[in-house]
Amino acid sequence: MSAMDELTSILALEPIEVNLFRGLSPKEERTRIFGGQVVAQALTAAYKTVEGRICHSLQSYFIRPGDPTLPVLYQVERSRDGHSFATRRVLAIQKGEQIFNMACSFQVPETGFEHQSEMPEPAFSAEEMGKFVDAWIKSQPEESTRWLRNLPIEMRAIDPVDVAKPVAKPPHQMVWLRTRQDMGDDIALNQCLLAYASDYSLLGTAMRPHGVSWQSGVQTASLDHILWFHRPTNFSRWHLYVQDSPSASGARGFNRGALYREDGVLVASAAQEGLIRWRGKK
Repeated sequence: MSAMDELTSILALEPIEVNLFRGLSPKEERTRIFGGQVVAQALTAAYKTVEGRICHSLQSYFIRPGDPTLPVLYQVERSRDGHSFATRRVLAIQKGEQIFNMACSFQVPETGFEHQSEMPEPAFSAEEMGKFVDAWIKSQPEESTRWLRNLPIEMRAIDPVDVAKPVAKPPHQMVWLRTRQDMGDDIALNQCLLAYASDYSLLGTAMRPHGVSWQSGVQTASLDHILWFHRPTNFSRWHLYVQDSPSASGARGFNRGALYREDGVLVASAAQEGLIRWRGKK
């Protein structure tokens, strides 16, 4: 089974009861469930209780580490169904305890005023980055890049950090990303795939100015994750993830992201705060 097939498989939640669904995790070496997976599965669960509306925003909190060896139960609360908007609350549960919760809002598609910020000019296109990424992966220890090669999401960072020997860089970065397989134009599925991918690299933006990485004795964890969906997209096309970190304090790093399709269309925005803490003495 390809990585993309595995991702679509874990997004196909099993209905258990009305408003209750079960999700599984892929078999891999992680000791806790990847945050983007829980966000995507929770959004999938919410979508299973909504008709004729598209998600425009979600706000979520990571409460406890998820165990990838156990199923996750997603309980959906139908908070409101209005004429234009519907609101859902989703609880992710393992061993009788919440590991994650999400509030999300859906809207009947309609037209209105339109404007957007312009996509920054990247130093390299996604195609140009291909040869650099291949060379960079070969220069890194295999254990540091194995996860990158096996992802269902293809990622090409324009100015990547050497996780084994990080050096201080400005608190911003650009990453090209897309799914490795075209899953069609279904809006809900593409939003779930985008939500999954949006958790990659975002927290790392706050670590860049400090010259540290997840291999530097730093404890990291996503604390919350917010997404706004502006326009539909097919996530198999290249998208530029423009990220910056305005602040780090109190052992937390704050990060923002804007996702532009390769043609310059702004399709989504993200915000996240994450734990960044020295495991031992600095």
